[in-house]
Amino acid sequence: MRVRMFSRAHILQEFHLRCQSLAAKDNSGFWQKFEELNDVGKEFTTRAGNLEANREKNRYPYILPYDHSRVRLSLLDSQLHSDYINASYVPVSTLSVRLSLYVCLSIHSFIKSAVCLSAPQGGCTERDFICTQGPLRSTIADFWRMVWEQNVRIIVMVTALKQKDMVLCDEYWPMEQGTVSYGMVQVTTVSRKRRPDYFITTIHLRQHGFPVERTVTHYYYAAWPDQGVPNDLSSLCAFTEYVRQHLDTLPLLGPAVVHCSAGVGRSGTFVALLWLMQLCVRGIMPDVRAAVQDLRRHRVMMVQNLEQYILVHQCLMHWLSGGSVGPLSRVQSHAGPAHVDRGQDHPLTTSGRSGQGNPSRGRRRRQQHTPHPVQTQPQTQSSVQQLLNPRNLLRRLLPPSIHINPQKHTED
Repeated sequence: MRVRMFSRAHILQEFHLRCQSLAAKDNSGFWQKFEELNDVGKEFTTRAGNLEANREKNRYPYILPYDHSRVRLSLLDSQLHSDYINASYVPVSTLSVRLSLYVCLSIHSFIKSAVCLSAPQGGCTERDFICTQGPLRSTIADFWRMVWEQNVRIIVMVTALKQKDMVLCDEYWPMEQGTVSYGMVQVTTVSRKRRPDYFITTIHLRQHGFPVERTVTHYYYAAWPDQGVPNDLSSLCAFTEYVRQHLDTLPLLGPAVVHCSAGVGRSGTFVALLWLMQLCVRGIMPDVRAAVQDLRRHRVMMVQNLEQYILVHQCLMHWLSGGSVGPLSRVQSHAGPAHVDRGQDHPLTTSGRSGQGNPSRGRRRRQQHTPHPVQTQPQTQSSVQQLLNPRNLLRRLLPPSIHINPQKHTED
């Protein structure tokens, strides 16, 4: 049996009906779907991020990478724990490509060709996104070391550097033309283009001792506030589509880096939206809940609040319709249960920093954003591989009417 491909008009029609249903009764459907995701990922450990030697490397003490999907840097002079950075592999859009191939191949052939999706780290190019926190001043050198070692060619930044008096991300690249060295990596800003809502900076990288120079494109989208969602859906849709098209033109050299402040809320929302756009372009019906569920198996709290979850639906409708569906048509992001936190993408307190404002309010928000407790028992490799097995991923992402049986299949 082959997966049925749909036209863009058909996808829009079906997706619009689905959004109408979810938005009924004060967004109760959105709320229910989002609540179902609460326990996703709680079985995974975050031991490396909790080590005393690594705690100061985390911008927010409760936003830590899972051990099974964290990015590992090379060790510096055999220094223990110098391999740690608060960043996670998120293998999403390559899975979209494989799903497209699946349309043309038998299920059995596809499953055999997709085995490396569940392989341990290294040896595959399937991890095409890295989601990470906004670099701290003390981790900028680690950030650029990661970019170099992972052969990153695109960085997407979906946060402002500051909001009011709070630093959301330290400045980690030269804003104007010039060169700055961070550790062993030399970072040179060559050009900077200003678009209505974002900047595109061309950066040249050179590692000390290596003659090769690399080019990285840095997208800086600062119009997404730390609280809430962008006011203009068309702006975010246009930005995401521009990045998507750029990614489609690049060879599979290395993953793209996406970050906000904590690297989970806005970063997860952006990646989910871009991933689902890729599916739609390939004629596959989007499933937002399944996409967010998969993201949360690779990094904690991706698409962090209900408003962001609804935003993905809104943007997809707006993009699919070519802008004819207005930002707040049918789906009202400001509605929903009164106890929904529409707040920040991270706790109010940071590693090594005290809370700001009302202490009790800070404790309340900190508790609200606390992810699942750290597991004391290590997750077995077989369990992790089972969760990330490509056949299980397909079951979550393909339409419910499609049944996967690698032993037997028929063609329409």
